Amino acid sequence: MSILGALRKKHPEVPFCTAVVPAAGTSTRMEGQDKMLLELGGRPVLVLTLQALEACPLIHEIVVVTREDLVVPVSRLCRDFGLEKVSKVVTGGATRTLSVLAGIRSSDPEAALIAVHDGARPFVTQVVLEEVIRKAAVCGAAAPAIPVTDTVKRARDGVVEETLDRETLFAVQTPQVFEASLLKAALQKAAEDGVTLTDDCAAVERLGMQVSLTRGDRANLKLTTPTDLDFGLGILIGRGEA
Repeated sequence: MSILGALRKKHPEVPFCTAVVPAAGTSTRMEGQDKMLLELGGRPVLVLTLQALEACPLIHEIVVVTREDLVVPVSRLCRDFGLEKVSKVVTGGATRTLSVLAGIRSSDPEAALIAVHDGARPFVTQVVLEEVIRKAAVCGAAAPAIPVTDTVKRARDGVVEETLDRETLFAVQTPQVFEASLLKAALQKAAEDGVTLTDDCAAVERLGMQVSLTRGDRANLKLTTPTDLDFGLGILIGRGEA
């Protein structure tokens, strides 16, 4: 029996889910280092991310979206690390929206759910993955989030205008999971309108669709700066993976 056949037999209630992994950024805040290929605990960051997705039984396929100059190196990494669920490595667009659209268009036509996960979030847990995928399978759009613990101010020109109620504020993580046709339509609309989005939930929200939140994990951080790499290594050491 194929891997896909075995997954369907074990989890018949979850539709075909493709994970689209945007990894096409320029790493401008990583001080000239390409964070996707940086090694952490002996493995490239992108490989750590893909291995976490590969281990999830509810994810059937992975499509990696990267820069043109990284297509061959990333494809080689996927082969060398035995990432069987990675079906394609494709070139991204000029924006995150266009990159995710490229990934969706390259996914299996059978995909009913699309899980968009940052290539630089290598510490996502199986609990976070399974909970958000199952939620999206029911409601059509879901994302993991954690409550904001700091006091947040709204300011203009360096002067505080308002203190926001942190009880209503959440930091949203990835993977963000959607019904496939909904996400594709939302991103196409955003691209046509020339709207700049920082996450994919915003595209769906523009269409009036509600996004349900599931439990995130504070360890599910996005590696953005050199300091984040130190935190990341600490996470791996704590998990006994480095």
